[in-house]
Amino acid sequence: MKKFLLLAVFTIFLLATTVYAEVIKAGVSVEDVPNAFFGCWQVEAQLEKTNNYSTFKTQSRDLWNLSRAGNVIRLENPFTKASAQVELKHTEGNVIVFSKTSTYDNRIITDTVTLRLHGDTFGGYNDLVLETRSLHDGHVIKRDTAKYLLKGKKIGGNSVLK
Repeated sequence: MKKFLLLAVFTIFLLATTVYAEVIKAGVSVEDVPNAFFGCWQVEAQLEKTNNYSTFKTQSRDLWNLSRAGNVIRLENPFTKASAQVELKHTEGNVIVFSKTSTYDNRIITDTVTLRLHGDTFGGYNDLVLETRSLHDGHVIKRDTAKYLLKGKKIGGNSVLK
């Protein structure tokens, strides 16, 4: 009976370990991001739609420096000195989805960016959510959204095509 019980516990442990390992493998890994993604990009954004035209610019031009250190991806803008760690949401071939969240006083802005790489260019969009929270109890008192169409051109980095 003891041998049977020990065998049953060992079998359950093996099954649980296998399921846990499969869950880890199913997650998004920085290793899945194409190397062409990293470098310095000139990015143009065109407002496609919003619920508050007075809050969001209709167009912008920025520089994005996308880098990796270990399992961390950073997005930096050398002009504004803004810097953020991004959370990788999904990768599939040359499609990358990531998000970042920033807090300013009682406002939280979340960017969710979807890009499709094409050599030294990309196309995609940025979905923004800007929440204004109550200073009293933290509940959301206003929620503004915007969707920008993005175009990027690689201007620096090891994978620039010539």
